[in-house]
Amino acid sequence: MLIPHYLHQLQLCARNRTLTTGKALHAHIVKLGIVQCCPLANTLVNVYGKCGAASYALKLFDEMPQRDHIAWASVLTALNQANLSGKTLSVFSSVGSSVGLRPDDFVFSALVKACANLGSIEHGKQVHCHFLVSEYSSDDVVKSSLVDMYAKCGLLDSAKAVFESIRVKNTISWTAMVSGYAKSGRKEEALELFRKLPAKNLYSWTALISGFVQSGKGLEAFSVFTEMRRERVDILDPLVLSSIVGACANLAASIAGRQVHGLVIGLGFDSCVFISNALIDMYAKCSDVIAAKDIFSRMRHRDVVSWTSLIVGMAQHGQAEKALAVYDDMVSHGVKPNEVTFVGLIYACSHVGFVVKGRALFQSMTKDYGIRPSLQHYTCLLDLFGRSGLLDEAENLIHTMPFPPDEPTWAALLSACKRQGQGQMGVRIADHLVSCFKPKDPSTYILLSNIYASASLWGKVSEARRKLGDMEVRKDPGYSSVEVRKETEVFYAGETSHPLKEDIFRLLKKLEGEMRKRNGYVPDTSWILHDMDEQEKEKLLFWHSERSAVAYGLLKAVPGTPIRIVKNLRVCGDCHVVLKHISEITEREIIVRDATRYHHFKGGKCSCNDFW
Repeated sequence: MLIPHYLHQLQLCARNRTLTTGKALHAHIVKLGIVQCCPLANTLVNVYGKCGAASYALKLFDEMPQRDHIAWASVLTALNQANLSGKTLSVFSSVGSSVGLRPDDFVFSALVKACANLGSIEHGKQVHCHFLVSEYSSDDVVKSSLVDMYAKCGLLDSAKAVFESIRVKNTISWTAMVSGYAKSGRKEEALELFRKLPAKNLYSWTALISGFVQSGKGLEAFSVFTEMRRERVDILDPLVLSSIVGACANLAASIAGRQVHGLVIGLGFDSCVFISNALIDMYAKCSDVIAAKDIFSRMRHRDVVSWTSLIVGMAQHGQAEKALAVYDDMVSHGVKPNEVTFVGLIYACSHVGFVVKGRALFQSMTKDYGIRPSLQHYTCLLDLFGRSGLLDEAENLIHTMPFPPDEPTWAALLSACKRQGQGQMGVRIADHLVSCFKPKDPSTYILLSNIYASASLWGKVSEARRKLGDMEVRKDPGYSSVEVRKETEVFYAGETSHPLKEDIFRLLKKLEGEMRKRNGYVPDTSWILHDMDEQEKEKLLFWHSERSAVAYGLLKAVPGTPIRIVKNLRVCGDCHVVLKHISEITEREIIVRDATRYHHFKGGKCSCNDFW
């Protein structure tokens, strides 16, 4: 009677995840001398796994004189649940092979899950091969796990082949395929398969929505989310809300973001930490740092992501001193920073030229927290040196860092040379960039052209412009969106068909005249590399999308409110100058999020300090 009693109690512990009770029962079982009973030992391993105590599960497993398939499945599942999938494979490989273990369907599922978690497709294929020649080769549960693994690793054709071989397809296999297609940007296939899904649940909808968000298809994610709401699907898990908040952040859709925030509050998920973290990130990316700070201040519990999201948000908007102050507060609260925290901090230092502080943070990352700097950390430090005029130190950093420098790294140094007026060094760096890389970013060729032009190397200027001309054919058209009175208006470069075209034209002409008179503005046509006369180049600059968006905002927005612009490409140098002048003339703050960073134009100045 003892063993059934303890089995029942342990099963309750596993179901309710009560670790303390499980340990107490384990102690009683040891005292009674029945710990070697295989069902009890297996259930104890399962209890420790379900309660997140993988080390206890592994220790007990190692002490078991006999291990059956249930024990193996339990310990491997425990390691997977503890995000120790590498350990899952190593334990099975070292111990399982030594005792000649032949996996059953549960063990196969655990091994495939580990490969999926690690993205280890080679190991996954080996497990798949062993599965195919085993007596369990027709098991649909293992096949569903294989579909999930191949989909997560981006091998959708392999995933589909396994999916088609499943006799009775369950929700897990359907959802894994839908998610895989969505994450890979294969929109039509994802939607087609989703429509065929026999029984949709919240998990299925979430997989499709989050997949679209991850593949940069935020508008499609919104469309599916709206459909889900129309279908009256109960949102019992906030993960889907986190995904749609992420879509708002990526699109800088502040109006939609506020509506989703209202839904979060209405459903009672505003106290959920990861939802609040997503909201902080969303408001920061929508250029509303005050709202991001308000969310942060209302949180009862904050993790490292909460602090880091606020630090990065402030850093991106040029609020370096505030970002550093939040970091000091974070450390004083005993929260350990992570890799992303230091990216934000060093980026913040680069905005205000805090070289000593930036160096100290870079060293502290390794010395105090054992974090190995990534290429992104080195690039931020390089940006700091470049902004501060320490070009030799910046170049030395490129040569000594433990990563091969890429095109953006050299382009950052080249941009610093241009800003600091170091023409000779700039030409040398430009020649290296051209000879060692085939630049893929159009702005790199603009930079090369300007560097060569300043040194009167007209042959190289022509070559850079020719290559850029070849790229222009493939480049996405420039567009800018502006949110005014709860509506979003989109303008494309060169667009002259807008209903308010005449009003926009008159306002821009009036502002240009004021800029010429007050600031001595002259259009910088070097940013237009098409082969045309100067008048045509000035006309192209005049109708750049961000200028039309700003003019529309000035005409339609509530007087005195900031004008928020989102642009899909990098703001050109001439528009950057123009927006600074407009902010001064109109006494309005203009916030632009372009393809590379945020610009706060106010009083004739920009938060990027003219370095972007």
